[in-house]
Amino acid sequence: MNMITKTLTVSIGLVLLAAAASQARKQHTDYVNPLLGTATLWDKEDIGYTPTHRTWGAEVFPGASLPNAMVQLTPVTKFHSGSGYQYEDSVIQGFAHTSKGHWNLCNIPLLPATGTIDPKDYSSGFSHKNESAHPGYYQVYLDRYGVNAELTSTLRCAFHKYTFQNPKDEKLIADLATSNERVRNKGIHQESENVFSGFQQTGETMYFYAVSNHKIKGIETLTSPEKEVSVVNFADAPGALELQIGFSFVSVDNAKENLRKEMQGKRFSQVRNEATKTWEALLSKISVSGGTERQRGIFYSCLYRSFLWPALRSDANGDFVDRSGKVVNKGFRYYTDPSLWDDYRNKLVLLGMLSPTVSVDVIKSLIDKGENTGFIPTFFHGDHAAPYIAGTYLRGIRGYDVQAAYRLLLRNATVEGGPRPYITEYASKGWISEPDLEHPVVATKAKAAVTKTLEYAYDDYAVALLAKEQNDTDNYAMLMKRTSNYKNMFDPSTGFMRGRLENGDWVKNFDPEYPYYEYMYREANAWQGSFFAPHDVNGLVGLFPSKEDFGKKLDQLFTTPYTGPEADNLSGFIGQYCHGNQPDHSVPFLYCFVGEQSKSQDILNRIMDRFYDMGKDKLAYAGMDDAGEMSSWYVFNAIGIYPFSPADPNYIVSVPLFDKIDVKMGDKGGFTIVKKNSGSEISEIRYDNRKIDGYFVSHQELVRGKKLVIATQ
Repeated sequence: MNMITKTLTVSIGLVLLAAAASQARKQHTDYVNPLLGTATLWDKEDIGYTPTHRTWGAEVFPGASLPNAMVQLTPVTKFHSGSGYQYEDSVIQGFAHTSKGHWNLCNIPLLPATGTIDPKDYSSGFSHKNESAHPGYYQVYLDRYGVNAELTSTLRCAFHKYTFQNPKDEKLIADLATSNERVRNKGIHQESENVFSGFQQTGETMYFYAVSNHKIKGIETLTSPEKEVSVVNFADAPGALELQIGFSFVSVDNAKENLRKEMQGKRFSQVRNEATKTWEALLSKISVSGGTERQRGIFYSCLYRSFLWPALRSDANGDFVDRSGKVVNKGFRYYTDPSLWDDYRNKLVLLGMLSPTVSVDVIKSLIDKGENTGFIPTFFHGDHAAPYIAGTYLRGIRGYDVQAAYRLLLRNATVEGGPRPYITEYASKGWISEPDLEHPVVATKAKAAVTKTLEYAYDDYAVALLAKEQNDTDNYAMLMKRTSNYKNMFDPSTGFMRGRLENGDWVKNFDPEYPYYEYMYREANAWQGSFFAPHDVNGLVGLFPSKEDFGKKLDQLFTTPYTGPEADNLSGFIGQYCHGNQPDHSVPFLYCFVGEQSKSQDILNRIMDRFYDMGKDKLAYAGMDDAGEMSSWYVFNAIGIYPFSPADPNYIVSVPLFDKIDVKMGDKGGFTIVKKNSGSEISEIRYDNRKIDGYFVSHQELVRGKKLVIATQ
């Protein structure tokens, strides 16, 4: 080796060591960008069609929250628009205290101000140059009022810190008449020289108790024909204006107690640091090595996004308002419903894997609601509490009354009036009929009968798994027979799942490329809605003449250009495959069932590389995050395992983005995933040095805490 070669070798080695040391010094929270997903798409190449208006973005919020907290303290740039924050907007209307990423919440918006307040026009301009976000912290400078606003939070409390450029005539606008939902009632009251309290009633009633470090001169109400706001006026005082606010969905007294237990007496920096530590503890449950800086940034931002919903609704003392409207205390933390149509596919599996105690309480909450109403609730479509609860139970997570859950889910599956519309028709015919409409359009509302039939068949499978665990052989047999009902929607003449009329004939007006919100398919077209049978892929493949024919159909899915109409929640296409919405998120794995795994990996890699930091600002997802589902999809595929059938306690294996992944599974130890070589074709999978046949690894194996080695070529 000559001197030049030696010098180059040493230099390269030093660079690699420096890069590794820099990565090691970086905290997991440092990779998170809460603004990722707040931008939307306008480019035809990104969306898949030429938009006539703003498309749906990921609809996420950039503000301060702890994992699965009651409080999400976040800026609102526009009410009644997704999460309330859109990156392309230029004004802030308030800082709200709840958000989800759907068109609801945004409760109790507050905004610091000075001078004369116009109730119909008080929003402030801002610049992204003077804005920053970090897990548990948000900051922005409000140009109109000369205020630097900093926000942080605990589980049930918010901390506002406002530094006024001119610290005189400090005000706080409380727009309690506004949220993303219809406000039914409201109120605000000064309790003492440093305390005010109140409430806002929408679908729920949210109470607050606020303590200020500056004295309150009084609260006034300003009205105009269009608007009414309350303004809290503060006495002049040195230093930043700080507000510590406790919240409750039970009472002002409970909000006060939540504040006392979680925040009162703490400095802003202390609360912020505690929030960072909380997020660091969660995010560090998955540590990755290798990959690019960009991939690590997307990964940890997605992992962060996966743990913001469902949201806590019980107080520090355990009180909560149950589904019947009563204040009760049952010894567990009560949560909102998960976004079940979306996140049962992956996010709720991830929740159970990393935060099993939260998952247990979410299931207890669902059971409690079911015992109040007679049915376990669902969200939006299908009956997907069934695969969530079945999959959680079969993964060994206990601590809830599984017999009560099973009884309620069985009732869901057999009794009309619950979360399964047309269940009587489904049970008697084996499918749900659809009217034959002459001129259906995207927004046509009917039965979404194809999607319902396919999803009910899978939900039946999930309930059957619980029936087997409960030794209920009769209902197990009944449900398992119904799991094949998806086949009744298959039209062999077209190779698609197709709507059927009441007499059994096929819907005549059929275009497999045309999407519907609620006609034949739910937010999908025939291409996107025809491959869903995760419990019986071999049966699905068997509907075609051969595996080769099924593989060709998949090829057509990913290569037939989308030329359909504009649809708000469909964007981000690979052929007809739509990553911007959930119905076909498991389809890329189907190649593994016909001997073409490398094609599956090619699609997965294209999705991860293309659809998570899009647009001119690199801050857009291909479509809605749907309370963490799209984010969790990325997390699982980036580490090389995915809950293909979430009701089953196993994972399909793919090629991870990273060379090594260490996963801590709640309090049950952890496991390691190692990638060998850099190819897209899997040559061998070994767990604990034992070769695995096929592409699945069980949860029970992973719990043993050994090494999963994925070799590629």
